[in-house]
Amino acid sequence: MNHAAPRVIFHVDMDAFFVSVEELYDPSLKGKPVVVGGKHDERGVVSAASYEARKFGVHSAMPLRTAYKHCPQAIFVEGHPERYREYSGRVFEVLNSFSPVVEMASIDEAYLDMTGTDRLHGPPLRAAHLLHESMKKATDLNCSIGIATSRLVAKIASDQAKRNGILHVLPGVEARYLAPLEVRKIPGVGKVMEKNLQSIGIRRIGDLAALDEAVLSARFGKWGLALAGKSHGLDAGGWFDAEIGERGDPKSISHEHTFNEDTRDPERLEATLAHLAEKVARRLREHGLHTRTIQLKLRYSDFNTITRAYSLPAPTQLDIDLIEHSRRLLRSNWDRSQAIRLIGIHASGFEHDAGQLDLMDGGRNERWRQALEAADKLRDRYGESAVALGSGLRGKYRERVQDNPAALPGKEPKKA
Repeated sequence: MNHAAPRVIFHVDMDAFFVSVEELYDPSLKGKPVVVGGKHDERGVVSAASYEARKFGVHSAMPLRTAYKHCPQAIFVEGHPERYREYSGRVFEVLNSFSPVVEMASIDEAYLDMTGTDRLHGPPLRAAHLLHESMKKATDLNCSIGIATSRLVAKIASDQAKRNGILHVLPGVEARYLAPLEVRKIPGVGKVMEKNLQSIGIRRIGDLAALDEAVLSARFGKWGLALAGKSHGLDAGGWFDAEIGERGDPKSISHEHTFNEDTRDPERLEATLAHLAEKVARRLREHGLHTRTIQLKLRYSDFNTITRAYSLPAPTQLDIDLIEHSRRLLRSNWDRSQAIRLIGIHASGFEHDAGQLDLMDGGRNERWRQALEAADKLRDRYGESAVALGSGLRGKYRERVQDNPAALPGKEPKKA
């Protein structure tokens, strides 16, 4: 009887990607504690830290000021998002030469379905070594590769292979491999879920695997059932619903900005909001989506945070519409006695179709659509800062490295 060959999934994770790219442009950074994300006295968070900085407890998502306390001798770099996008494109080209089924999970990591590629690249471990060498030759960057029968196990394996290593979890030993690892190693299990699991005696993935599914389902619902599957090494729900390369539409798109100093300046606030609206609209067009609902987010100096939503009269993906309605939300909901620390815009309620054309607008929407399509092409070619609407110019700020940008390789706009 012929049995189908087990799947072969690679998870490729670029090692300290942002730092490594910075080192290519400035070799003097090599071997030193480096923090990418901003200046040490700024608000904002660490986007990446060199391995030398990590020894002092610095990690991504840590506030920059906290990172400075941990490692005052570190070199703080603001970062160059355009460079990272360029190198991410090079990474994607290498990956695409090994498998036609590639999914860029983020700017510096990807899943490859290598099932059935033995004749081209040899068995999985040999293929991984070839990929390792090709990546170094093409980009001068190191990567870590996890190999398994599922994305979940491949991702965990690549993390354990760091840095610059390869780890192959053989078919049939997934549960045994996972059992001794702490539950937080499961993608999607954060601090809160980890505490919830520990409260019922689950500290390691093996503890989770030994628990009855009904207990997990009763306590955590669908996520409990997904956890049960994950504990056995399966791509069960959550992060791994679709097949590799089957990009699903996002449920929401948002951008926000934290000011270095709290502000009450209405012109600056409206200009920043306009710039954020441009970024959201750009990503809506990238996905071929129109939004029905926009939401304003304001965080005051005392960290009190409010959100206010508005349902649009018609779905849109135009910057000008998002700017107009988000400004109205700001003007009607901002308590002007308080300075603002953070401002954001969030779009949801997506549709692929713009709905019925408004014949009374005199062709306004179509003119805007054509102009913005041309602007997007310029941004694709020359970078996100190449074009901006006048209303958002004063609100432009240095792009945060950790922002989820448009125009990532392997995330091309959907064709109509």
